[in-house]
Amino acid sequence: MQTDALTAIVDQWKRERPDLDAAPMLVIGRLFRLTDALDQRLRPPFRAAGLGSGDFDVLAALRRAGEPYTLSAGELSRTVLVTTGAISKRVDRLETRALVGRSVAESDSRGRLITLTAEGVELTDELIAVHLDNQRRLLSGLGADEQTQLADLLARLASTLPEGEGEGRPDRTALAPPEPRSA
Repeated sequence: MQTDALTAIVDQWKRERPDLDAAPMLVIGRLFRLTDALDQRLRPPFRAAGLGSGDFDVLAALRRAGEPYTLSAGELSRTVLVTTGAISKRVDRLETRALVGRSVAESDSRGRLITLTAEGVELTDELIAVHLDNQRRLLSGLGADEQTQLADLLARLASTLPEGEGEGRPDRTALAPPEPRSA
């Protein structure tokens, strides 16, 4: 395998701080870089459909819920893993395009239900097929067994991380090569 920038960074740390094991950067750094690279390659079909960041997540969550394709804002928030405020903004955009509708919950007049419209179902069904084809293409460099192994390893890693710890955007600056020292 070819040496990449992360290998060079770890080698620099080995030289500068041989007392530290910088090997974890090879995994974490590659995960960060892959996340960014995959995100850039997965967005175009959604952008072409006029969807903003995260809009498809809302449509897909509603579609996966099954008929009548309805969830409360709280349920959407938990499913999509964003705040109810972020859900509200996404739903506003989708409602403007008639892809979802809002209604008052019968059990709680303060609660709102979000429902996928027929147009929303149609668009979601088209996009999920494109999205899955895109994902298959992006993973084609790995065989089926390797993909299964990687999925299992990532699930295992995720299960070892305590929930809620270190919330927020990760600091990626630690992955950059060290700055030259000033005198």
